Amino acid sequence: MTRAYRSAATGGSVRRTPQAFPLPSLVGFESWALVALALVTWGLSGGMLWVLGINYDGITGSAAQKVHPASYLAVLLFGWTMLRSGNPVIAVAAAGERRPASTLLCLVGFGLLAFIASRNGTGLAGSIDTYVLTGLVVILMADRDAITMRRVEIAVHAVMVTNALLGLFEFASGQRFFPFRMDGQAFDTDTRSAALQGHPLSNATLTACYILALFNGGGRLRPTTRAGFIVLQLVALITFGGRSATVVTLAFGSVFAVVALNRALRNGRVPLLGAAIAAFGLTMVPIVVGGLAVGGFFDALLERFVSDGGSANARVEMLAIFDAIPFRDLLVGPDPSVVDTLRRMYGLEWGIENPIVRSLLYNGVAMTVLLIVAIALFLYEVARQCRHGVFLPILAFVVLINTFESIGGKTTMLAKFALMLLVLYPRRPVIASASPASPSRAPR
Repeated sequence: MTRAYRSAATGGSVRRTPQAFPLPSLVGFESWALVALALVTWGLSGGMLWVLGINYDGITGSAAQKVHPASYLAVLLFGWTMLRSGNPVIAVAAAGERRPASTLLCLVGFGLLAFIASRNGTGLAGSIDTYVLTGLVVILMADRDAITMRRVEIAVHAVMVTNALLGLFEFASGQRFFPFRMDGQAFDTDTRSAALQGHPLSNATLTACYILALFNGGGRLRPTTRAGFIVLQLVALITFGGRSATVVTLAFGSVFAVVALNRALRNGRVPLLGAAIAAFGLTMVPIVVGGLAVGGFFDALLERFVSDGGSANARVEMLAIFDAIPFRDLLVGPDPSVVDTLRRMYGLEWGIENPIVRSLLYNGVAMTVLLIVAIALFLYEVARQCRHGVFLPILAFVVLINTFESIGGKTTMLAKFALMLLVLYPRRPVIASASPASPSRAPR
């Protein structure tokens, strides 16, 4: 049927999608651009940016340096998809329809930015990197083809393996290459490995979630490769000094292992390869334990559990600040300078060890409730885009982010975690690549 005949049959007009900007699709370009976004998000920490001449974590320097390069790249990619769609308004509406919770998180991030600016507060870049970047990452990854998802998954595996190896080397050599810095000043008393993720606790949280994701079937890895990655990450986890992450990983992993073993025994089917790996692992345990003991590995582990650097006391003192703030001020957000003064009075210069408490003190009850609802809906939306098994790393993530400042400050950790879930637990392969910001088109 010719186009003219179809036009006559449908009333003399052919409905066409507006194409104000007839740009080429460049599907291959977008695929590799998303790989670059994953590498920049996962691989560039504040310590590495300092080495590159960018004062990301500090106070001094230009405002443009306080926003992570991944946020700039995500905005550029989203802008490209808007232009390529032909109608930016329809493109934004389509993105909101496909990923409403992610769009809400972006809007809440911009709302937090306006809220902080209206009160002359600090931490404007935190609203961009912590929330806007996270929402854009999920929107950009929506309905991507299987090849793109596989490329990004390989990038995530590569970064995590490199991160673990670098952490182990830092532990063995005593030298940290990209430590967390404040205006160039590293904390010499903090001997934990930093590797590629910068802050040790963020590193430990992501490593723990990655281990549990692999343990629960995440990723497309061979059994031997999966087992090797899990062992490597478990050993590296100790060097990052995350006590809570270590306990959560061992506790959740043990429960899952017992349940999986019971299920396998009840079904009467035990994989031969799995049994061989388990037998080999049991014979290697005494050798590995002996080698770690000789190298002082367990001494460092015990030191981390015995000496907490005052974090336990900080978690108690942070609650005392509420007694000094009237509820009417707490409802809409206290004066940031007053909160900073109270922090110094209570010895909390290093931070408030809980994201909800920190948000309540700096942003008030109303904004904190909005942030909690937006994040909860966002995690639910990400879980719905993933296949079965994603619950275990999500549960670990929710527990661990409440043990330190985490997403209460400026961090790309939430974006990293969402990206990891999307590529390790893809629901189904997508046959054709589709732009997440472009409206669907009916076939001609």
